[in-house]
This record gives sequence, C-alpha cells and structure tokens, in this order.
Amino acid sequence: MRGMDDTLAPDLARTALPPAPGADRYRSLDFADTAATLPAGQSYDLLAAPESAMRWLAAHDLTTPDVQLYEVCAQRMRTLRGHVRALFAARVGTTTPPEESLRAVNEALTAVPTAPLLAWDGDRGLRRIQAHPTDQAVNHALATLAADAADLLTGPDADILAACGSAPCDRFLLRTHGRRHWCSTRCGDRARAARAYARRNGASD
Repeated sequence: MRGMDDTLAPDLARTALPPAPGADRYRSLDFADTAATLPAGQSYDLLAAPESAMRWLAAHDLTTPDVQLYEVCAQRMRTLRGHVRALFAARVGTTTPPEESLRAVNEALTAVPTAPLLAWDGDRGLRRIQAHPTDQAVNHALATLAADAADLLTGPDADILAACGSAPCDRFLLRTHGRRHWCSTRCGDRARAARAYARRNGASD
C-alpha cells in the first residue's frame, strides 16, 4: 500500500487517520473506514470525489491508474461501503444484519465472473483470462471488496472485529489484545485523556 501522503490530497492527508489494525489483512476493513467521524464535528470521506476514490482503488491494487472514474462510480462505491459498514456493525453488535445490505453485497459478488475464463489466443493457444475489461473495472473492484468482506464476516477473524472505542470515532478494526480497542494512537490517547478528565472531575465533586 502506498503511503498516505502519496494517495490522498494534502487536506485529506492531514485529517485522515492511519489505517486501523487489520486493514493490512482485509481491504474491505480499510474500505469501510474510508469515511470517519472525528472530534469537534470533523469528518472525512476518502471516496467523496471520483479523483480521491480512484486514488484509493489504485493504492489498494483494485484498478490501474489509467482507468477514469466518474461520479456515478464513486457513488456506487459509497453505497456499497454503507452496506459493508452495516454488516460489520451488525456483527460487532450481534444483531441481525439488514436484509438490503446482505442483498447489496451478494449482488456485488455476482456482478462479474469470479474465475478466470478459458480463451483462445492465436499466438499462445488456450489460456485463462479475467473477464473484467476496463469498462467493468469498478464492478470488478466492488466484487473483490464484497468477497473480502464476506471472508472477514464468516472467517475466524469475525470474532475480533470491533468498533473503535473512542467516541465519536466510528471506524472498525480487528482487536489485537485486551478488551479496550482503538483504531489509532490518536483515538487511544483521546480515550485515555477523557477517562483521566472524568476521574479528576469525579474526585473534585
């Protein structure tokens, strides 16, 4: 994965949090975290514009830099992200996942062929190719992200999927140890500072 300063516009690079624990193992986790709520009413969305959405896809090896994205493509990414987040939230909260989110992820999964197809090449003979031409690049990227989310939600790591414990942050992560879990050092420091403040105020009452 490229460095944050290489893949984001300068203003987003200053605001965006670093990848959460587990994002290096599951691209769908980083996908879910492309939008976040920060303290003091701040927030960011790495898929807010076609250009930033394109940079995110390229940084995660889900397309090539020569593919041009349009707003309708970025909107499709944001829509699927919302459904993936809903499924993650249901898993973390042990609630029934929304039917529309299950349907959306399944539709993304089946939108493109998942197996390399058999094709004839006059020079090289029979070979296997991925049938996702440039005009279907977004379909392929969304299918890959949907499959990754399905693997996370049904695999052994589903038990350590967690939401950041530092309000108002709403990012997801894979819990590494202990019961307390934060998506970043910044969120952990903020949570510890809030607890220390509450203890001081409680002692002074």
